[in-house]
Parts: sequence; C-alpha cells; structure tokens
Amino acid sequence: MELRHLRYFVAVAEELHFTRAAQRLHIGQPPLSQQIRALEEEIGAQLFERHQRRVQLTEAGQLFLVRARRILADAAAAAEQARRVAQGEVGELRLGFTSSLPFTNLLPAVLHDFRAAWPEVRLSLRELFTAQQFEALAAGSLDVGFVRFTGLEAPEGIVLREIHRDPLRVVLPAQHALAAQPALALAQLRDEGFISYPREVGTGLPVLVRQLCARSGFSPRVVQEAGEATTQIGLVAAGLGIAVLPSPLECVQMPGVRYLPILDEGAHLSLALAHASQDKSPRLQHFLAVLQQRLSS
Repeated sequence: MELRHLRYFVAVAEELHFTRAAQRLHIGQPPLSQQIRALEEEIGAQLFERHQRRVQLTEAGQLFLVRARRILADAAAAAEQARRVAQGEVGELRLGFTSSLPFTNLLPAVLHDFRAAWPEVRLSLRELFTAQQFEALAAGSLDVGFVRFTGLEAPEGIVLREIHRDPLRVVLPAQHALAAQPALALAQLRDEGFISYPREVGTGLPVLVRQLCARSGFSPRVVQEAGEATTQIGLVAAGLGIAVLPSPLECVQMPGVRYLPILDEGAHLSLALAHASQDKSPRLQHFLAVLQQRLSS
C-alpha cells in the first residue's frame, strides 16, 4: 500500500464520485477505479458500494477513511518537519561562551537577534573555558563557541574568526600605591603577587600574561589561583594580590578595587567565533549571518 493509494481513496470518499475524484487528482477515471479495486483487494474489504448514479462508503470504508486521513496528515507533517530541520528553521543550536562574554553587549544582543529571527530553534548555552570549547567542538557536542584564543592554537578541524579585541586591565586594590595612576606598564608590576587562573582550566590568559611579562623582563609571581574572574576580583579587594583580566569585567564594581589600562603593546585578549570546519549546517549558517549583521550594525 502506498500513500498515493490512500490519497486516491480519500478523494473518492470525499467526492463520492469517481469522475470528479479523477478530475481532482488529475488522472483518468478508469485508472482510478482500477487503483481503488486493487486497494480493496489488498485490504480484503470492500470500501465503496457502487451504484449506477451514486457511490457510498461501506462501514469498513468509513473506518478506513478516518485512519487514511490521519496517515496522510502524519506523513505531510513529517515531511514538513524534515524540510524545516534541513533548512535550519527548527532544531537545536549548542553554543559555548567564555565567562567574560556575558559582561559584554555582544552575547545578549546576538542571542536576542537570533531568537527573533529563528524562534523555533532551541538555544542550548554552556559556559566553558576556551580549551573545553575546542574539545566539545571536535567531539561534536558543541556547534559554535565564543572563545578567547590568544596563547592557544585551535586544534585541527576548528575554524577561528576574530570578531573583537578586549584590552587587558590590571585589577588593583584601591589603596595600592599605583592605584592613582591613569595607566600602568607591566614592568611596574614586577614585584607584585599575581592572582591567576589555574593553568589546567584551559584559558589562554595566563599564557598571554606570562608572555607580556617576559617582554618586560620578569616572570609573574603567582600567589593565588582562582577559576572564576569574579573570585579573582574579590581576592584583589581583600588585598591578596593583583590580577590581569579582560576589560569587560570592569563592570564588576566591587568596593576596594580599581581597574587600570595596560600600556604594553599586545595587552589585549581576542574574542573569536569557533566552529568545526566541516559543519555546514543551516542552523550554524543562520547564526553566523545574524552575528555578521550585528557586527556590521
């Protein structure tokens, strides 16, 4: 039994006239009659009572009509759902981001724009360090990520596109002797104790800070590690050391803390979009288009 046989049957059942049903289906009346008889033989039940001037559904035909309509509706719905998934109109987009990104205007704006443009695509958001995002992208458990990539190379098969650069800031206790300065060179911090991310968390910031300090002739003395930027800021406020963080975190206005620009060349952390090079899915392409429109506005 094929779907076309069900369509033939429904047309005759609704028209109760073989000639009109054939015209509706754009086929000849004799072939239609043959197909209906073949359907009845396959089912093993008479579906129509045929008279010279009228056609009626049998009891079996009436029951079969209910099921046939349901099957055709389900088939049409399945086809439409498959089409919409293939075109990226529905489904799920799994997105990763680093911890400082929600402190910027970019992530909320892009998510708002994407949800407005594609309301039936479900967004699944995960806060992950850059190295974790690379692993998730390579494993196929993440579709796209906003990563901080300075100091880290993207694994093979991952595409990176720089979309923004955030200057670095020195986070100092407000009572620090240098806190009144308008900006600082890293060389002025050679004797300070640094609060840093643990190396194993997979952010490139500690690598970048070490590189910048090395250019200034010293290696930073790490006195405390913390995996959350806000925790680092709190430790600075407590007088346990200084920290170097991306400028978006300046919005964390904690008492007893000052943020100062860094004068050294290259004292910035790049924000990039990352995705698997082989991923050509329509949902990802829609997201990239929304992001590009936001960046261009």
